[in-house]
Amino acid sequence: MNLGAVTIKDIAKELGISTSAVSKALKDSHEIGEKTKKRVLECAKRLNYQPNPMAQSLKQGNSKSLGIVVSAIDNHFFSQVINGIEFIAHSKGYNVFITQTHESYDLEMLNVNHLIYRSIDGLLISLSTETNNVDHLKKLHEKGLPIVFFDRVSDEIETHKVIADNFQGAYEATKALIDAGYRKIAHITSSVNVSITAERLKGYLLALEENDIKPDERYIKYCLHGGKDLDEIEKALNELLLSPNRPDAIFTASDRITTTTLLLLHKLGLKIPEDIALLGFTNTQLADVLSPSLSTVYQPGFEMGKKATEMLISLIESRRTVTEFETVVLPTQVFIRNSSSPISQ
Repeated sequence: MNLGAVTIKDIAKELGISTSAVSKALKDSHEIGEKTKKRVLECAKRLNYQPNPMAQSLKQGNSKSLGIVVSAIDNHFFSQVINGIEFIAHSKGYNVFITQTHESYDLEMLNVNHLIYRSIDGLLISLSTETNNVDHLKKLHEKGLPIVFFDRVSDEIETHKVIADNFQGAYEATKALIDAGYRKIAHITSSVNVSITAERLKGYLLALEENDIKPDERYIKYCLHGGKDLDEIEKALNELLLSPNRPDAIFTASDRITTTTLLLLHKLGLKIPEDIALLGFTNTQLADVLSPSLSTVYQPGFEMGKKATEMLISLIESRRTVTEFETVVLPTQVFIRNSSSPISQ
């Protein structure tokens, strides 16, 4: 989006006429003479003027549309979030436009730009793993576009945020592995840019430290594309399995990384949990029927989508400028299944 775009005021200044006259000319109003209309249209073309639906939407406040930005809709967690968003949006008379970043910063900016020109009233966004600069969102927020972050958030913009208790979920998951007898626990996680990466890493490290297990940096592997790139996960897993002090368990920190790690372990012919245990964040509904059944950290995706949408609509419909914002933290749940069964004594 060109935030320095030409405005009606620029055309008015160029021609020495009022902004009202320019506006009416662009709308082909009968109140404006043909000669003036022609001058305005020629000037608009010369200056590359484009109508700004965002400004119109904010002024009129009646587009009744919300924009959604997620990494991938085929991700179990995000599909549940979207269901929650739609549940509230439709009940309040709002339509939704859903876009995917596929973990690309460039695509995130393009998607946001597309949504703005669809005249959305507000934006719900979970940042891509490549995003370490949110200037494109800051500028929109400063212009008055209501924005609510969910899951992957930024602290650089003061607005409502809805997240899962990533720290506690990671802590309880790691502790469950320790309680089951595992001591060499590796951690395959996402990009360092993402807010959830730091939160889940802290929970993992605290559980180790509280149980007198010295963290080993060689056991911590980052996947910069959040699991989208299978080769990244395969490389991280191979490095762990080929290390002299091979881990006896793996704690994975995202939906896609967890299910892909399970697939790769099967392909390698490793027995789970006999050869290596696995527990990870994932909202897959197939966890119980996988072989072995998969121990998981579950995030309340549907509830997150509902809450984020309620908060966004409250911003849109508020008659006063909102200056106080809230970060809602929803609890996670750890489900222990066969992939992390206790080590036989």
